[in-house]
Amino acid sequence: MAIVGAGPRGLSVVERLLERLRREPRNGRTRIHLFEPGEPGAGRIWRTSQPEWFLMNTPAGEVSVFSAGPDGGPTRAGHGPSFAEWLEGNPRWSGIGPNDYGPRSVYGEYLRSAFDAMVANAPLGVTVRHVPEAAVRLRREDGRTTVVGSAGTSVTVDKVVLTTGHPRTTPDEAEKALLTFARQRAGLTYLRGDSAADMPLDDIAPGEQVGVIGLGLTFFDVMAALTVGRGGRFAEEGGRTVYLPSGDEPHLVAGSRSGLVMLARGRNQKEPTYRYRPRFITDEAILEARRNSQRATGSAQLDFVRDVLPLLQLEIEHIYYTAHVRRRLSEEAAERFAAIHLASTDRRGLLEAWGLADVPPPDLERLARPFGDREFDSPGQFREELLELLDTDVAEARQGNVDNPLKASLDILRDTRSVVRQAVDFAGLRPESHRAFLSWFNPINTMVSAGPPAVRVEQACALIRAGLLTVVGPGTQVEADHAAGAFVLRSPRVRDSRREVTTLVDARIPRPQLTADADPLVGQLLAEGLITEMVNTDVATGERFPAGSIAVTRRPFHVVDVLGNPDPDLYALGIPTENTRWFTQIGNGRPGPMTGFHADADAIAQDVLRHRPRVAPTAPVVLSARSRAAVAI
Repeated sequence: MAIVGAGPRGLSVVERLLERLRREPRNGRTRIHLFEPGEPGAGRIWRTSQPEWFLMNTPAGEVSVFSAGPDGGPTRAGHGPSFAEWLEGNPRWSGIGPNDYGPRSVYGEYLRSAFDAMVANAPLGVTVRHVPEAAVRLRREDGRTTVVGSAGTSVTVDKVVLTTGHPRTTPDEAEKALLTFARQRAGLTYLRGDSAADMPLDDIAPGEQVGVIGLGLTFFDVMAALTVGRGGRFAEEGGRTVYLPSGDEPHLVAGSRSGLVMLARGRNQKEPTYRYRPRFITDEAILEARRNSQRATGSAQLDFVRDVLPLLQLEIEHIYYTAHVRRRLSEEAAERFAAIHLASTDRRGLLEAWGLADVPPPDLERLARPFGDREFDSPGQFREELLELLDTDVAEARQGNVDNPLKASLDILRDTRSVVRQAVDFAGLRPESHRAFLSWFNPINTMVSAGPPAVRVEQACALIRAGLLTVVGPGTQVEADHAAGAFVLRSPRVRDSRREVTTLVDARIPRPQLTADADPLVGQLLAEGLITEMVNTDVATGERFPAGSIAVTRRPFHVVDVLGNPDPDLYALGIPTENTRWFTQIGNGRPGPMTGFHADADAIAQDVLRHRPRVAPTAPVVLSARSRAAVAI
């Protein structure tokens, strides 16, 4: 078989294939070809050569690429250390604890070491081969598939899995206009959205005015590269983070739709194997909502705002108010309150009885868009209010994702993703509701629950106070000003906020859009009808929503061709299927019981091997280093 793209998702398929082949020996040989132009395991996003100031977005203790932990034997597919356990055993990185956010390059080292261990301890008769090329074409011949690499390597296989990861896209009309404007004027640069590690940020001159579109996770990477990456330092003075410049920094002028730097995640207080059990937004509740929708409308598709969001809000409030009781009284009182709240039909009366009537529940939209439609008389007025808000956010994040009521409740958005997927995935929402979910709820959810560690928000505040970062304001607009010969950023709700810049960096991750994917392989598969875009269609009304992602079946994720037929020999997993499925950009599983990350890969592995002949298990074979190297290339 061939796996196209050998980042974490591709590695997860290798891991489950090798584990199944170890437990269920087969006749003959099994060959796995990994087409990956970068490092196997790490891929492009996690490559080990990137600077250490680019951080992960998940605590080290919550990350594992192995589907189960060590068992006393060698590290191999099916049994290996979590990222935190690997760090602990690596003297160079032992200073990164389980609740710390490690550099992406270090996670890349972990992924590389995991790949090497899986290959070195592969079952007898299994060959894993890394092809250091991008796959650029698939050809179908006599019921088999030939994968052609960018340097001419050609491999004919039975099965192909597409795990191509974050795409590079062709520019849309707005981007073309900005690119043309920059090309026509000397001294101007426009950098399209991409991983910050792949942007030519070193070309930006000290003191240059640099515009940044977006205040999310890529913004923090750009911020780090242009400050710490230029020799500056963050330090503590008087209990506050300050920035000590090197003099080589540019000045950053940033803005976004919300005007708010992404909120910090609460300090982790949960064990690596922690699993939350939803009380309100459960699989059973989603199934009952589908039954009700079917009876009422003739369609089992849901409306997210009507059918799903109220359940999610109840879950958030349950954790929020329970944490308030724990903080005010005790753990025992919190357990009593939680039990009563779960069964209560008069929750307002319950809050009054417990002295919580004056505590408003979290408002997700207000948290993510705190400035609303307000107008500010000056940039200074907006700056002070922004800093006050972010200082409060950092203080709450420092209290933790269990002890702080707000951060504990927002962390539930992460813990309930699998249930939300039950409602959303595979056109589970009505087309218009699906569109609104992606354009309205998803950015809000990301803003309040998937943010950076608190240290990054503290650093942003320090840069604002040092005069090296200006946040323009809500509803930021970006223009190519021909008269001024510069890019312009301004907020219509902050008076005198107009700023001219000579470099413009788009710090927004490109949204999945199959027809705009610049990968020649994707273009070929789409043109020949081997893959097609998922179109959410309301069977009752005929309303349609093209989702921009590859159409796949439910597990084991066979791609669906242009005629609507599942392809038994071609699979797609991860980011190429985003919007067909939700939140597929996760690059790891968790320690403990197997999570969806590994279960997805296991479903593919099981299907790939389903029709291959089995042999009776034999005694374990111990290979020498010499013979093992011959098997595991």
